[in-house]
Formats: sequence, C-alpha cells, structure tokens
Amino acid sequence: MGEMTKVAVDAMGGDNAPFEILKGAVEAVNENSKVKVYLVGNQDVIQAELGKYTYDKSLIETVNATEVIETAEPPVMAIRKKKDSSIVVALNLVKNGVCDAFVSAGSSGAVLVGGQLIVGRIKGIERPPLAPLIPTEKGCSLLIDCGANVDARPSHLVQFAKMGSVYMESVMGVDKPRVAIVNIGAEEEKGNALVKETFPLLKNCPEINFIGSIEARDIPSGYADVIVCEAFAGNIILKLYEGVGATLIKMVKSGMMTSLRSKIGALLVKPALKRTLKGFSLEEYGGAPLLGLNGLVVKTHGSSKAIEIKNSILQCVTFKEQNINEKIREKIILSDE
Repeated sequence: MGEMTKVAVDAMGGDNAPFEILKGAVEAVNENSKVKVYLVGNQDVIQAELGKYTYDKSLIETVNATEVIETAEPPVMAIRKKKDSSIVVALNLVKNGVCDAFVSAGSSGAVLVGGQLIVGRIKGIERPPLAPLIPTEKGCSLLIDCGANVDARPSHLVQFAKMGSVYMESVMGVDKPRVAIVNIGAEEEKGNALVKETFPLLKNCPEINFIGSIEARDIPSGYADVIVCEAFAGNIILKLYEGVGATLIKMVKSGMMTSLRSKIGALLVKPALKRTLKGFSLEEYGGAPLLGLNGLVVKTHGSSKAIEIKNSILQCVTFKEQNINEKIREKIILSDE
C-alpha cells in the first residue's frame, strides 16, 4: 500500500455544512483507503453525524474548532481574528505538515487569504491562481485563473500558463497541453492591454505549448487544454458555464416530459443521456486547487454536495502522488533563474 494522503476538511464551511461535507468525507474514504480525512469543526456535531455512517474509523479523525468564518466577513480580518475557526485550524494542519491538503466549501476570500498567509507561496510564485477543471467535448480543460487575481499582470499570466501545463500533464496525463489565452478574437493584435502585452510573452515561452487566443465560444469544444485569463474574466466564464449547463439540463428534462411519445423516448435514451450529462457536470471534477502554494488548498463551490466534496478529497491523492508542488518548483522557478 502506498503512502497515505492526509486531507484536512473544513466541516463547517458551505451552504450544506456539516451534513453534506461529512457525507462526502465518508464516501471518499470508503472509495479509497489511501486517503485519511481530518474533519475540522465543532467536534460534538461532527461525531454525532458520523455515527450515522459505516466506515473505517482509522481513516477519519476529528479536530475541534470553535469558530466559523462566515461568507460576509472581511477575509483578512477574519483570518487574523478567528484563530480557532475551522478554516484557520485546518490550514495550520497543512502548514505544520500534519496534512498534505485542505478542502473547503466555505468563504472563498478566507480560503484564498488564508492559503497565502498561513500555508504560504512557493518561493518565486508571484500570485497563486484558482484553477478548476471544466468539462468539454473532448474531456476537460483547466481554467486558470477563475477567482483569485482580478488585477493580474502579464508576468502572472505567464506563470499561470506554466503551472496549468504542469497540472494538466501530471494530474490529467495530457501530453504537451495546448495553452491558449482568453481573447475577443483569434488575431494576435486583438484584446485589451493585458492580453496584448501577455500574448508575445506566452508565444516566446519555451516551457509551454502555446496555440494563441481562444474565444469563449470555443472553450466547450476542447480547443485548448489550459485556458489562461485573469480572475475577472475567468470567474465570468465559470459562472456562465455553470448557469448554461444547469439550464440546458433542466430544459432537456422538461422537454422529454411534454408528451407520451417523448416520455417513451426518454426511457430509451435515459442511460446514454445520464452518462453524457454526468460527464458535463462540474461537480464531477472536484474543486479548484489554489496552485503555487507550499501545500495543496482546494476550494469547492459554496453549494457543494457530497459528490463534489468526495471528488475534491480524492483529487488531493493524485496531486500528492504526482508531486505537483515539486514539479512547479522545478519547471517554473528553476527555469526562471
């Protein structure tokens, strides 16, 4: 049996905490015995809920935390004042080497700030980006950045491209990942000042397989493996992806119930349709890792259900086994020296 991956999970963060969080944790250890989960939060509540499940008791530990950082709280102040919050306590488990990774559906701002202040950036990394996998016609692509750095500089985007390439190659097994920058047209001279300044830097970067610009409409087709942008554009792309996907699924299901003939047809295509829709569901890909830190920090949706928590925990196993942080140090930092 390989080395165990230890994941600290914020049991109190998110719209569906703690119940869906704990359910996801139990499902993760039941699926993979190489992961151990440290559930951080109100110990009495956690242990009472865990009593409803069957699992290997050696694979889940509880760590008490008496405070919770709410979504509306100023992130920096909350991290500094609420030292016994589930987010701060869990991040310190990563910082101190007790755990390899941290997963939270809680306050995005607190997770981003805490990740940098407590876990810390890899030396040489200017800004850590949030990088979720998004479903495409050809599998999935990495959207980097989707929410951490709204006011990014060209040098930040170049590092995003390098880190994204390392992630897709090591975690997803993509050979020479195709990197593209989000733009309003395919021509090199198009775009805002940030895109125009970044484009030639990516074009002349030997560490990546840069293929040029990508328009938003080409993202779902899988035109690129790594989609580079600053967080403002990235977050809009991600939220639109989520909204359109949910609406289409709802409309398809509704359309199949309009007549007896459509209902019969729905029964016939249900297995194939279910597989297709599952592959295009964002929750199947887990959370968004905050790349470039000394440990793994994964942010999941605030509305995460058990399946996304489970997949976020399990993606930490691959991250550790592929030694992503060390590869980022070697391929990005050392290449810049």
